[in-house]
Amino acid sequence: MALFVTEQKANGFQDTPTSRHRTIDGDHGRIETRTTTVIEDIAWLKARHPWPGLKTVIVVDSTREIGARAEHEMRLYIASLELDAEALGPIIRAPWAIECPTGTRSVNSLHWIMDMTFRDDECRLRTEHAPANFTTIRHIAHNLIRKAPGKDSFRLRRKVAASDDDFLASLLTA
Repeated sequence: MALFVTEQKANGFQDTPTSRHRTIDGDHGRIETRTTTVIEDIAWLKARHPWPGLKTVIVVDSTREIGARAEHEMRLYIASLELDAEALGPIIRAPWAIECPTGTRSVNSLHWIMDMTFRDDECRLRTEHAPANFTTIRHIAHNLIRKAPGKDSFRLRRKVAASDDDFLASLLTA
Protein backbone atom coordinates (compact mmCIF):
# COMPACT_ATOMS: atom_id res chain seq x y z
CA MET A 1 0.00 0.00 0.00
CA ALA A 2 2.82 2.42 0.87
CA LEU A 3 4.49 1.79 -2.50
CA PHE A 4 1.23 2.49 -4.36
CA VAL A 5 0.67 5.70 -2.41
CA THR A 6 4.25 6.84 -2.96
CA GLU A 7 3.92 6.24 -6.71
CA GLN A 8 0.59 8.08 -6.83
CA LYS A 9 1.98 11.01 -4.85
CA ALA A 10 4.90 11.27 -7.28
CA ASN A 11 2.51 11.76 -10.22
CA GLY A 12 0.06 13.98 -8.32
CA PHE A 13 -2.61 11.27 -7.91
CA GLN A 14 -3.49 11.61 -11.61
CA ASP A 15 -4.17 7.88 -12.10
CA THR A 16 -6.75 7.42 -9.36
CA PRO A 17 -9.87 9.28 -8.22
CA THR A 18 -9.23 11.16 -4.99
CA SER A 19 -10.49 13.96 -2.82
CA ARG A 20 -8.01 16.24 -1.04
CA HIS A 21 -8.20 18.76 1.75
CA ARG A 22 -5.49 20.88 3.38
CA THR A 23 -5.52 22.48 6.82
CA ILE A 24 -2.97 24.77 8.39
CA ASP A 25 -2.78 25.18 12.16
CA GLY A 26 -0.49 27.57 13.96
CA ASP A 27 -0.20 27.29 17.71
CA HIS A 28 2.41 27.12 20.48
CA GLY A 29 5.18 28.39 18.19
CA ARG A 30 4.69 25.80 15.48
CA ILE A 31 2.90 25.60 12.15
CA GLU A 32 1.40 22.30 11.10
CA THR A 33 0.13 21.72 7.58
CA ARG A 34 -1.94 18.58 7.04
CA THR A 35 -3.04 17.35 3.63
CA THR A 36 -5.64 14.59 3.73
CA THR A 37 -6.06 12.57 0.54
CA VAL A 38 -8.79 9.96 0.19
CA ILE A 39 -8.21 7.32 -2.49
CA GLU A 40 -11.54 5.91 -3.58
CA ASP A 41 -10.54 3.40 -6.26
CA ILE A 42 -9.02 0.58 -4.22
CA ALA A 43 -9.83 -2.53 -6.26
CA TRP A 44 -6.09 -3.30 -6.31
CA LEU A 45 -6.05 -3.46 -2.50
CA LYS A 46 -9.27 -5.49 -2.22
CA ALA A 47 -7.79 -8.08 -4.60
CA ARG A 48 -4.82 -8.60 -2.28
CA HIS A 49 -6.52 -8.20 1.11
CA PRO A 50 -10.12 -9.30 1.64
CA TRP A 51 -10.89 -6.86 4.47
CA PRO A 52 -14.68 -6.75 4.89
CA GLY A 53 -16.24 -3.34 4.29
CA LEU A 54 -13.07 -1.72 2.95
CA LYS A 55 -14.00 1.43 1.01
CA THR A 56 -11.10 3.91 1.04
CA VAL A 57 -7.42 4.45 1.70
CA ILE A 58 -6.59 7.67 3.51
CA VAL A 59 -3.23 9.40 3.28
CA VAL A 60 -2.37 12.14 5.76
CA ASP A 61 0.76 14.14 4.96
CA SER A 62 1.75 16.46 7.77
CA THR A 63 4.56 18.97 7.90
CA ARG A 64 5.39 20.50 11.25
CA GLU A 65 7.51 23.62 11.32
CA ILE A 66 9.12 24.74 14.56
CA GLY A 67 11.39 27.69 13.94
CA ALA A 68 13.78 26.75 11.14
CA ARG A 69 13.24 23.01 11.60
CA ALA A 70 10.61 21.10 9.60
CA GLU A 71 9.46 17.52 10.15
CA HIS A 72 7.44 15.58 7.57
CA GLU A 73 5.31 12.52 8.28
CA MET A 74 3.01 10.41 6.11
CA ARG A 75 0.35 8.25 7.78
CA LEU A 76 -1.80 5.69 5.96
CA TYR A 77 -5.24 4.49 7.04
CA ILE A 78 -7.84 2.14 5.64
CA ALA A 79 -11.51 2.86 6.23
CA SER A 80 -14.98 1.51 5.73
CA LEU A 81 -16.31 5.06 5.35
CA GLU A 82 -17.07 6.67 2.00
CA LEU A 83 -16.52 10.32 2.88
CA ASP A 84 -14.45 13.04 1.27
CA ALA A 85 -11.13 14.28 2.61
CA GLU A 86 -12.65 17.34 4.26
CA ALA A 87 -14.94 15.12 6.37
CA LEU A 88 -12.39 12.37 7.13
CA GLY A 89 -9.55 14.69 8.24
CA PRO A 90 -11.25 15.76 11.49
CA ILE A 91 -12.40 12.19 12.16
CA ILE A 92 -8.80 11.00 12.04
CA ARG A 93 -7.64 13.86 14.29
CA ALA A 94 -10.51 13.51 16.79
CA PRO A 95 -8.93 10.94 19.14
CA TRP A 96 -6.03 13.33 19.80
CA ALA A 97 -7.90 16.61 19.83
CA ILE A 98 -8.59 19.09 22.56
CA GLU A 99 -11.88 20.38 21.25
CA CYS A 100 -13.58 23.69 21.86
CA PRO A 101 -16.97 23.35 20.16
CA THR A 102 -18.54 26.45 21.68
CA GLY A 103 -15.49 28.66 21.35
CA THR A 104 -15.61 29.54 25.05
CA ARG A 105 -14.68 26.55 27.17
CA SER A 106 -12.47 23.60 26.29
CA VAL A 107 -13.92 20.12 26.40
CA ASN A 108 -11.21 17.46 26.50
CA SER A 109 -11.50 14.40 24.31
CA LEU A 110 -11.35 10.95 25.88
CA HIS A 111 -7.87 10.07 24.62
CA TRP A 112 -6.39 13.27 25.99
CA ILE A 113 -8.08 12.75 29.37
CA MET A 114 -6.92 9.14 29.57
CA ASP A 115 -3.35 10.07 28.65
CA MET A 116 -2.91 13.29 30.62
CA THR A 117 -5.01 12.58 33.71
CA PHE A 118 -4.76 8.82 34.06
CA ARG A 119 -1.26 8.62 32.45
CA ASP A 120 -2.57 5.78 30.27
CA ASP A 121 0.40 5.71 27.87
CA GLU A 122 2.80 5.17 30.80
CA CYS A 123 1.00 2.06 32.04
CA ARG A 124 3.20 -1.04 31.79
CA LEU A 125 0.57 -3.73 32.25
CA ARG A 126 1.31 -6.27 29.52
CA THR A 127 0.29 -9.77 30.60
CA GLU A 128 -2.85 -11.71 29.78
CA HIS A 129 -6.08 -9.75 30.35
CA ALA A 130 -4.59 -7.08 32.62
CA PRO A 131 -4.37 -4.29 29.98
CA ALA A 132 -8.01 -4.72 28.89
CA ASN A 133 -9.26 -5.04 32.48
CA PHE A 134 -7.38 -1.97 33.66
CA THR A 135 -8.59 0.07 30.67
CA THR A 136 -12.18 -0.88 31.53
CA ILE A 137 -11.68 0.21 35.14
CA ARG A 138 -10.16 3.53 33.96
CA HIS A 139 -13.11 4.16 31.64
CA ILE A 140 -15.58 3.45 34.46
CA ALA A 141 -13.66 5.89 36.69
CA HIS A 142 -13.63 8.46 33.89
CA ASN A 143 -17.40 8.21 33.41
CA LEU A 144 -18.11 8.48 37.15
CA ILE A 145 -15.82 11.50 37.60
CA ARG A 146 -17.14 13.19 34.44
CA LYS A 147 -20.73 13.01 35.72
CA ALA A 148 -19.85 14.49 39.12
CA PRO A 149 -21.60 17.81 39.75
CA GLY A 150 -19.62 21.02 40.04
CA LYS A 151 -17.30 23.13 37.97
CA ASP A 152 -14.00 21.77 39.25
CA SER A 153 -11.53 20.41 36.71
CA PHE A 154 -11.48 16.72 35.91
CA ARG A 155 -8.05 16.38 37.51
CA LEU A 156 -9.19 18.08 40.72
CA ARG A 157 -12.32 15.90 40.96
CA ARG A 158 -10.09 12.83 40.56
CA LYS A 159 -7.79 14.01 43.35
CA VAL A 160 -10.73 14.77 45.64
CA ALA A 161 -12.17 11.29 44.96
CA ALA A 162 -8.84 9.79 46.02
CA SER A 163 -8.71 11.67 49.32
CA ASP A 164 -12.36 12.25 50.32
CA ASP A 165 -14.33 9.08 51.07
CA ASP A 166 -17.66 10.95 51.10
CA PHE A 167 -17.06 12.39 47.64
CA LEU A 168 -15.97 8.97 46.37
CA ALA A 169 -19.14 7.41 47.83
CA SER A 170 -21.26 10.09 46.14
CA LEU A 171 -19.66 9.19 42.79
CA LEU A 172 -20.36 5.50 43.24
CA THR A 173 -23.98 5.94 44.36
CA ALA A 174 -25.04 8.64 41.90
